[in-house]
Amino acid sequence: MHNAFIAAASSAAKVHLVRPAGWEEVSKALPESVVHLASANDFTGKSGELVVSGGADGARDHVLYGLGEAVDALAVAGLSAKLPEGDYQIETDGGLPLAHIAAGWADGAYRFDRYLKDKASPPRLVIGEDKDADALDREAAAVSLLRDLINTPAQDMGPSGIEAAVRQIAEDHGADVVVTEGDALLEQNYPMIHAVGRAAPEAPRLIELTWGNPDHPELALVGKGVAFDTGGLNLKTGNYMRLMKKDMGGSAHVIALSKLVMSSNLPVRLKLYVPAVENAVDGNAFRPGDVLSTRKGLTVEIDNTDAEGRLILGDALTRACESDPDLLIDFATLTGAARVAVGPDLAPFYTDDGDLVDAINAAGAVSGDPVWRMPLWDPYKSMLKSSIADMQNAGGSFAGSITAAIFLKQFVDARRWVHLDVWGWRLGKYGRPEGGAACGLRAMWTMLRTRYA
Repeated sequence: MHNAFIAAASSAAKVHLVRPAGWEEVSKALPESVVHLASANDFTGKSGELVVSGGADGARDHVLYGLGEAVDALAVAGLSAKLPEGDYQIETDGGLPLAHIAAGWADGAYRFDRYLKDKASPPRLVIGEDKDADALDREAAAVSLLRDLINTPAQDMGPSGIEAAVRQIAEDHGADVVVTEGDALLEQNYPMIHAVGRAAPEAPRLIELTWGNPDHPELALVGKGVAFDTGGLNLKTGNYMRLMKKDMGGSAHVIALSKLVMSSNLPVRLKLYVPAVENAVDGNAFRPGDVLSTRKGLTVEIDNTDAEGRLILGDALTRACESDPDLLIDFATLTGAARVAVGPDLAPFYTDDGDLVDAINAAGAVSGDPVWRMPLWDPYKSMLKSSIADMQNAGGSFAGSITAAIFLKQFVDARRWVHLDVWGWRLGKYGRPEGGAACGLRAMWTMLRTRYA
């Protein structure tokens, strides 16, 4: 079980999640000593307020935590981030469903301690032992895997590290993996993946995982796996390069989503595609002005080598469409423009399928994982016009996330496709640690369960 959960505990502190409007009613059921302690600390249920009481033996017996008027489904992360090691059980839910409480608890309790001498000992939430508890545990495990992958520095999470992560989930769930690496990418017609990754010390590769009954609907997942992005010859400045270990965040999302699909035995035929490269600088790096061939047969003029993620995705999306999937989903840390458009908390998505839009929006509301539809505005395709090739890879300073999505669309020939341009990161807030973060993962997982389960 996830290290922030426990099925049952002989002695667990009672947690009361409180909103200002409900504090009076909650206080009536509390021991008088706890009410006095709350009063002494001016506790009224405002956001982030915390009171912990102890019994005669000194052990924690009641925890009061203010939710305020928050609509944030992961608000409980602020509590688990502050509590010491021990077992805790929800006594008052403050109107939050257990799924949101558990997701928030695991989120706030998470610590990336791979390189720390002192390992984390998170507080544990009692979640029971039924099938719902199993689902909560699987989701928390997948999110923690995603965050670990993103938080790991490129020295240990290069293309081979990403491949190792895929091979591990394949081994755990009986899936098959095929890897096309180095110059074999040219032989098997993945020229853009090869071009972007050829200057790095680790060879570029396309990682493919297959799982499930061939008679079930095919679900194809594609994730951008740029292990580190220097910007290539269009070199990033230091402040923009600092977090580029997270540029494989798209692959982390689809690896985690694949883990959820397989561990839940979702009745689909799963195909996972991860183009894994490092966008490095060397004498053989691809250049601005180069014209690349593609698996699709189109040619692409390189306007900017820092717009490399869409190149590797182009070949991978073409490959994914060759087996005519029922649904194709890609995740990518593709553009800073998406953050400018919707900020750090919303996961923007693109699709032309109206039914899919409705399903994703509904899933975002149910899961508490906020998503926002962005327009695939076809007239902006003109921004990608090239005078010497079929298209170029960047469209200037306007509508950067939209033109990136339109670029990807040129490589998609699927019945249903959705593209998520995610940040894969979070600044510290609400008590949650800064670092790799799931963006849109729970919404997409909820949509998939509704669609296929």
